[in-house]
Amino acid sequence: MPLVKGGHIVTDAFVRVADDAELPATGAILVSETRFLADPDALASRGKLGVIWPNNRDVDDLVPYLDRLALVALVFPSFRDGRAYTQARLLRERYGYRGELRATGQVLRDQFVFMLRAGFDAFDVKKQADAEAFTETVKRYSVFYQPAGDGRISALHQRLQLRHSESAGL
Repeated sequence: MPLVKGGHIVTDAFVRVADDAELPATGAILVSETRFLADPDALASRGKLGVIWPNNRDVDDLVPYLDRLALVALVFPSFRDGRAYTQARLLRERYGYRGELRATGQVLRDQFVFMLRAGFDAFDVKKQADAEAFTETVKRYSVFYQPAGDGRISALHQRLQLRHSESAGL
């Protein structure tokens, strides 16, 4: 599957490791939440680590380990199931997670902008055409009215900053 990150199609640096598979000696790995929670300390001590976190599991269970994770992959099992949006916003806004936040599963092109706004910065897509469409979509919008988890300030806050700098004589 193509991986889109930073508006570009990139090679995935993380190797997905099944629960019953042996861990590679080196390199970045991506494991399930079951394998991760079985022994988070041992996994975190070996190098770059990512976890696939299902959308039916509370992110509060992940919070104590966020500083050890380079990647959190949140799952969209169906395009109709948006719980991963909430998880992404919580991780970015409430818990200050700054690592890679990847959308995986049913990642559809018409939801890319919403996923970006929720705080996702990487996307596992099923089709090459969707990956290419995303690289264009990410450039399409530069100003938003609503505040969100992607770190961009809203149009209102941009105007307020402009007024403040004008009134301060800057």
